[in-house]
Amino acid sequence: MEKARVIAFYLPQFHPIPENDEWWGKGFTEWTNVGKAKPLFKGHYQPRVPADLGYYDLRLPEVREAQAELAREAGIEGFCYWHYWFGNGKRLLERPFNEVLASGKPDFPFCLAWANHSWEAKEWNSEEAKRNNKILIEQTYLGEIDYTKHFYELLPALKDKRYIYVNGRPLFYIYAPDFLPNDFINIWNKLAIENGLDGIYFVGQIARKEDEKIKREELILKGFDSVSIEPQRRIYATKNYVEKFFFRLKTLIKYIMLGLSFRKIKVLIIDYKTSIPFFTQPKFDLQEDVIPCLLPGFDHTPRSGAGYSLLFHNSTPDLFKKHVKQVLDVVAQKKNKLIFLKSWNEWAEGNYIEPDLRFGKAYIKALNEAINESVKQL
Repeated sequence: MEKARVIAFYLPQFHPIPENDEWWGKGFTEWTNVGKAKPLFKGHYQPRVPADLGYYDLRLPEVREAQAELAREAGIEGFCYWHYWFGNGKRLLERPFNEVLASGKPDFPFCLAWANHSWEAKEWNSEEAKRNNKILIEQTYLGEIDYTKHFYELLPALKDKRYIYVNGRPLFYIYAPDFLPNDFINIWNKLAIENGLDGIYFVGQIARKEDEKIKREELILKGFDSVSIEPQRRIYATKNYVEKFFFRLKTLIKYIMLGLSFRKIKVLIIDYKTSIPFFTQPKFDLQEDVIPCLLPGFDHTPRSGAGYSLLFHNSTPDLFKKHVKQVLDVVAQKKNKLIFLKSWNEWAEGNYIEPDLRFGKAYIKALNEAINESVKQL
């Protein structure tokens, strides 16, 4: 039997760009928030310090090669690079992927995920959010001419030998599918066929608090081939009120044990171990047009501080391995073996498996072991 195909989301915001210099100061990158993060309570794992790769700059090809080698070691099939197109040719953070595409290196599979949403100040800086949650750059949809321009901008990537295909078509992930105009998928599929492809394999993300069953049906009707949901969003979306009551009770107890003030710290602090049963919904995830997702951890406080955000406390490689094995057990029963990993390197959101000073390569090892043990059971 075919083994699971794990594809890791990859954040390119580890190099300076003029827009970030203007908004946040000269030299701003993802490392800016990571480096200044502070623990909010005793035992809170902050700041997080990178180990093997250091505070890297993605403009360096040596860094990108080293990342690919570590990903192979983890058993990851490829990277899903976040892609930003705001309309009329406006892109941001495109340099790392453009260089990967142009150079042919690393020789490691990839696909693209369109983060099709406006950038708001609150996403990157908690103090700015308190003053004025302004729009930094707006996502626009300008019609067929612009959709066509967007397609041809990415066509060389879609035809690259490293691009990840599903059912004979290049995979393209949409972060906010509800924002996508109704004619977009048809236009892109038509253009793909005209350019020698069999169409595009579109994956739409289900947002938090949405009913998974209803939203899946809506997105499939809209033309998407599959849907996926980030595990942390399921914490909000559960419809089981008994589960929700006890879950919130455990969260309240966690606050009391940590001696936290609800008035001062508005972070939703959740025990990672307690959350694992919510991350996988076997009945839903067994459907062939549903792609499960893995979450090694989540901590948005480097960006949001003590303001409204989410924090999974006490994640460990062993617990992550348990979560991975649960997802692999579900996927083993399916023809569609795709699994997303959130994420390879989202350091300021606390979801990454790159080596850090506390755990080294333990998350990489945990993922690899879980995949190998699953293969042996097939």
